[in-house]
Amino acid sequence: MKAYDHKLAVAPMMDWTDRHCRFFHRQLTGRALLYTEMVVADAAIHGNRHRLLGFDPQEQPLALQLGGSDASKLAEAASIGEGLGYHEINLNVGCPSDRVQSGTFGACLMKTPALVANCVSAMKAAVKTPVTVKCRIGVDEQDPEIALDELADAVFAAGADALWVHARKAWLEGLSPKENRDIPPLDYGRVYRLKERLPEHFIGINGGIADLSEAKSHLGHVDGVMLGRAAYHTPGILTQADARLYGEADQVFSPEALLEVMCEYAERHIAAGGRLGHVTRHMVGLYHGLPGARRYRQMLSVDANRLGAGSTVLRQAFSAVHANADRAAA
Repeated sequence: MKAYDHKLAVAPMMDWTDRHCRFFHRQLTGRALLYTEMVVADAAIHGNRHRLLGFDPQEQPLALQLGGSDASKLAEAASIGEGLGYHEINLNVGCPSDRVQSGTFGACLMKTPALVANCVSAMKAAVKTPVTVKCRIGVDEQDPEIALDELADAVFAAGADALWVHARKAWLEGLSPKENRDIPPLDYGRVYRLKERLPEHFIGINGGIADLSEAKSHLGHVDGVMLGRAAYHTPGILTQADARLYGEADQVFSPEALLEVMCEYAERHIAAGGRLGHVTRHMVGLYHGLPGARRYRQMLSVDANRLGAGSTVLRQAFSAVHANADRAAA
């Protein structure tokens, strides 16, 4: 078994995988590795650490994703993350947004593998926690057959513990970040070939993976699978992850237990000055496709965002689904 061994991860997603999302996802799967949103190294060093880096211990195993290209700052930010108890520190070499490019980090770093390796080396020297990289198969006019090999060889030589590869090239000019999620086509075969060439290293795959059946298929070729939008928009699929991917046959999803945990969590957040909608916005897709799901979504999207809304709204939303289920069973 590799020292780094995560069959399933939920991808870092800006504006989505905040602490409330991660707490919710952890109630659905005990085994998947969860990731923070990307945090810029400067912000981790100088910003409000509780707001930017704080997490509930229940979220573990949890990885901190950092953005940046200054090796010394990344090393300092990694050390801060390790001190806070993060399970892993990940370097973002995949985000294509304009804001990221202007800071000389994210996907544009695919063009400078030596710089990425220098950053990884500095981070590895600063922490004992695993240091990993998330990248694309290439950017712009790069040949993915060359670009991905160069990046992978560089970061593994620098000591990276794992490489997660989004199996799509990023276009930094002419496409928006939203368009970059679907264009150009995914090339899973390119990631498979990387794993064949580097069997001794952990290679994980990301991009467009819709469900656990697809995830299991990919695990025949690579070491790990990272779910992004599928985990966020249809989080119910995570309730079967531990059983189907880790063989934990005793995993049983209890909606009643989930409701109690999330109500208690939401009330704590509200008592600290937050709003119910901060928590429930991540739960909207839980009952996707089931009777009552429309009313459930409406309550969590609208009612939960009304001033003064409390956990009663969450209880009513769950009741809307389970009342339909009870009628159907009858």
